[in-house]
Amino acid sequence: MNLIVVGASYKTTPVAMLEQLAVPAPDVIGTLDKLVAQPYVREAVVLSTCNRVEIYAAVTGFHGGLTDICAVLGERAGRAPAELANNLYVHHGAAAVEHTFRVATGLDSMVIGEAQILGQLRDAYHAATEADSAGRTLHELMQQALRVGKRAHAETGIDKAGQSVVTAALDIAATHFPGALADRPALVVGAGAMGALSVATLSRLGVGPVSVTNRGADRAVRLAAAYGATAVPMAELTRTLAEVDVVVAATASTEPVLTRDTVAAALPGRTTPLVLLDLAVPRDVEPEVAGLPGVVVVDIDTLAAELRAGQHAADEVAVQGIVEAEVETFVGWLRGADVAPTVAALRTRADEVVAAELSRLRQRSPELSEEQRAEVAHTVHRVVRRLLHSPTVRVRQLAAEPGGDQYATLLRQLFDLEVPQTAQADDVPPLGDHS
Repeated sequence: MNLIVVGASYKTTPVAMLEQLAVPAPDVIGTLDKLVAQPYVREAVVLSTCNRVEIYAAVTGFHGGLTDICAVLGERAGRAPAELANNLYVHHGAAAVEHTFRVATGLDSMVIGEAQILGQLRDAYHAATEADSAGRTLHELMQQALRVGKRAHAETGIDKAGQSVVTAALDIAATHFPGALADRPALVVGAGAMGALSVATLSRLGVGPVSVTNRGADRAVRLAAAYGATAVPMAELTRTLAEVDVVVAATASTEPVLTRDTVAAALPGRTTPLVLLDLAVPRDVEPEVAGLPGVVVVDIDTLAAELRAGQHAADEVAVQGIVEAEVETFVGWLRGADVAPTVAALRTRADEVVAAELSRLRQRSPELSEEQRAEVAHTVHRVVRRLLHSPTVRVRQLAAEPGGDQYATLLRQLFDLEVPQTAQADDVPPLGDHS
């Protein structure tokens, strides 16, 4: 069984395509069903957040599994799989395990160490369990990922950087105003997933009054109503900019929404800075805006640089050390799990050979008593068990070492074994405590 992760994130994919790929909670079970119905996909977990869409899968063949997953993602996005190729990343084997653990610990997040992703990963795993799309391999991977995430937050200071993207951006914005941001008027541009998170976070922190604008006015009205904010038409963007101190821009536009001309028209008469928090990928704020007097632009790059600086760098190194050690342990288990069905097939083959020879003995030596036949059967079985014991124990040990995946293949070739693709390593113990 091959372990594979196929995904798209804020690092590789425009927000517009991420939104097309996104799998809302009501659609997760149906998407999981489609994935495991594919020829090469045996297990699947879907993780969909505002910053990433990832498929974790156990597949019977790497290339076939990748093709199957891309077909489902392409259908989801309404695009041919070839159109998605440049925006997707693929991790296989040990690299897939490392990526999963980095996601769980927050190392792969827009804001390093953010704890929200751990809950999102847990929800994705629970959905797969409900859909019965997570088998032995993904059960172990997800449970270990959640444990590694908890360990990283418990043993390091990564939580100091582990805020939501919006909270982290607002912390930076607060440095440009005397006192707190409470009661500072704010505008959220965009009513998608990130826009909704922004409105919720602003409301929770007491920033406001809050206004919301969006190209689709209906979504802005619904979002504003949910949090006691005010929806304003996009046509009144310049007027609204002149009335607020903080702007969170998080649209799915492929072109800048806050242009230099738009922002410049809102500046005359201002007595406070205008802080623009650009959380969109691609950017919502035109680069030239940063040169306007009295305007502060905080984009994703600035946010990442701020949060990676100083003490957090040491925490990242510590968490990466945890990830690397845990990956080595899990990959060793994975190799053992991979060889187990082959060992089971070898034992089955040996039992079949013994049974055939005992049957032939019964036909050729009818004079033997039942007691004698039982003694012969016991002796033959004991000899076979002893012959197989050392090599099967040793092949498990070798399989857990780097390059160990070759041993299962060699066993199958040497003894001409047929191992069902769906065989589970039931005699391989769980990797560890999942509490």
